[in-house]
Amino acid sequence: MIRTAIVGCGNIGKRHVAVFDANSETKIIALCDEDIQKGQAIDNKYGNLYMVTNMFHDIINMPEVDLVSVCTPHFLHKEMAIEALRRGKHVLVEKPMALNVKDSMEMIEVSKEVNRRLYVMKQNRFNVPITLTKEALDNGRLGKIFMVQCNVYWNRNPEYYSDSDWRGYKEKEGGALFTQASHFIDLLIWWFGDVIDAKAMVDTKMQQIEVEDCGNAVMDFASGVQGSITWTTCVYNRNFEGSITIIGEKGTVKIGGAYLNKIDYWDVQSYPLPNNINFADLPNNYGKYQGTSSNHHKVVDEIVKDLNGIKSDIIEGDEGIKSIAAIEMIYNNAQEIK
Repeated sequence: MIRTAIVGCGNIGKRHVAVFDANSETKIIALCDEDIQKGQAIDNKYGNLYMVTNMFHDIINMPEVDLVSVCTPHFLHKEMAIEALRRGKHVLVEKPMALNVKDSMEMIEVSKEVNRRLYVMKQNRFNVPITLTKEALDNGRLGKIFMVQCNVYWNRNPEYYSDSDWRGYKEKEGGALFTQASHFIDLLIWWFGDVIDAKAMVDTKMQQIEVEDCGNAVMDFASGVQGSITWTTCVYNRNFEGSITIIGEKGTVKIGGAYLNKIDYWDVQSYPLPNNINFADLPNNYGKYQGTSSNHHKVVDEIVKDLNGIKSDIIEGDEGIKSIAAIEMIYNNAQEIK
């Protein structure tokens, strides 16, 4: 039994509580949030099972806790992960693992120094369309890949930022690539290698925030694939599209839907799309906005395997830092339009 504490009881923290509670091999011990009422509300929903505190040190000093799940605002990830690791806890950190490569490296180095796992939440790798495409790429079904193009056309109402004391702030959130597009960039790197060069243009056209709400970037991947990504939080009313289109020598694939949860186009030589596929990957619904697919439970399943010494498909810090490096490069090379 992997005994878990969850730090941060906002929207994504609630999701973590749900999946850890549902797993028969994990047991939630405690919840932590600066606003203790958030933790108490979750505890009441689940039957008053947990210790609830607003003090992070209460959590990491509990000897019965094996794993700390960090679901706090981005700027707190590094500090909290390192403190938990140094107290002998394994750590699962939500995306992004940190807001720069330097902090990410420090997290990785500490995890190795203390011999504890540092996992990063990358649940979209388990989406059905993603696994189908990954298999086709790994088996060379699409031949040489020429280009990949990604669109993140999402809606974030002004209240998404104004009701938060950290979203939209450069030093606390980092930008839309860290928040809305992080998983997309992770998938591109997973398939086509590290980003070795990037150019970009960013702008803030609608939101009253410090970070961008519109951007375009072109990237060169280590595999030689040319890529691009367009992202925005300005789409009217609701999320419109999150898609990846791959142009290959022997095939073309477009993964689409609101959040990479369907195959929009599949034309691959001698490799038709299998029949009777259940595309059950849906984005989490947070009321006024949607985000992150609902495959967190699959990541938890892999963590359980890993901590029990079973071969698993875990994503650790060494993988998580790759998307941080790419995002940092894009922002460093971006021209801000005014």
